[in-house]
Amino acid sequence: MEKVLIITYYWPPAGGPGVQRWLKFVKYLRDFGIEPIVFIPENPNYPMLDNSLESEIPEGIIILKKPIFEPYQLAGFFAKNQTKTISKGIIAAEKNQSFLQKSLLFIRGNLFIPDARRFWINPSVKFLKTYLEEEGIKKIITTGPPHSLHLIGLKLKKELDLKWIADFRDPWTQIGYHKKLKLTKSSEQKHKDLEREVLNSADQIITTSFATKAEFAVKTNKPISVITNGFDAEENEAKTNELDNKFSISHIGSLLSERNPEHLWKAIAELTKENISFAEDLELKLAGTVSEEVINSIKLAGLGEKLQLLGYVSHKEAITLQQESRLLLLIEINSEETRGIIPGKLFEYLRAKRPILAIGPKKWDVQKILEETGAGEYFQYSEKDKLKSLILSHYEKYKNGDANIVKGDIQQYHRKNLTRKLASLIKNV
Repeated sequence: MEKVLIITYYWPPAGGPGVQRWLKFVKYLRDFGIEPIVFIPENPNYPMLDNSLESEIPEGIIILKKPIFEPYQLAGFFAKNQTKTISKGIIAAEKNQSFLQKSLLFIRGNLFIPDARRFWINPSVKFLKTYLEEEGIKKIITTGPPHSLHLIGLKLKKELDLKWIADFRDPWTQIGYHKKLKLTKSSEQKHKDLEREVLNSADQIITTSFATKAEFAVKTNKPISVITNGFDAEENEAKTNELDNKFSISHIGSLLSERNPEHLWKAIAELTKENISFAEDLELKLAGTVSEEVINSIKLAGLGEKLQLLGYVSHKEAITLQQESRLLLLIEINSEETRGIIPGKLFEYLRAKRPILAIGPKKWDVQKILEETGAGEYFQYSEKDKLKSLILSHYEKYKNGDANIVKGDIQQYHRKNLTRKLASLIKNV
């Protein structure tokens, strides 16, 4: 089998969507004649943990580790909560930021370019250069964020005769929170210069969305392929969960300060006032990290009694919640920069076969997938009346005993089929 080295920061026991993409690729690559070797930090400072994912690591996979120094570990002694939320990408609106939060953001954006994992670059390059030469491995993959890992690939590319694939799970300079890092003009230019160098040095670029591919295509002539995230059917086939008795509207995943659809909360609140039965049946479930701004907006709309804050749940628990819910929420920041963000949970939502209500920016890539699969409806933030009408239509199906199962072709988003596409890229790069 052809060997490929995968350089990733997120790996079990890390929790959240960032770890699942490459864990699943590694799971299936051997089926297509590729032997993956994984390089990860020995002592990472993961913002969330999910030990259940460790059972999904394929047997016999070689996992290389190298210690990492992370400034977050030092900052955590006096600002643990702030550093964890920044690491998750949860940044409060500027008017609500304390002096400490503003200071940490400035330090994060200007002293640690491209990110706080930059101190892992040189030790990793030194270690991997020797390993790659000794093992005769000619192909590497880096996945970011953190984009420091792409700089590991960049240096190895310069020093060795190898092929390099750069996988972008999120954009770099055009991601939504980038503008919140209080960058100086000099720092902003450094980010842009590094991004351009990576894009023009890698042999192959992978993005998870169509919009990000279009954004990168303006900056490089290198080949760019879209391989989205996906779902893994085996996790769901062992058990079919019954639907919630209540009319549950659920969101599974982080809700950042700017991921706050106030018109949605108002639409739901109006339905509770206009329809006694709806009010009695309603449950609003939020699993994952939820910002105070979102919680306050929901309570201000009058939905505090209907709100269930479930906190972080394991991946398996998240799948169960998705399968049991009557209506699944998919929410993205209302910004041009987020058009290319396709949340990983969208694909698990697809596998759950529950109807999806998506709210996000104009020309959001998610709309294309929902229309293609018939799995749900997309709305812009301001469309309160349309949101209200859709929710009511789903509620009426619920009252009529309709299970409302989504039936559409989703197999192209199965992790194994996506890995087939990845393996083809690896072989042909």
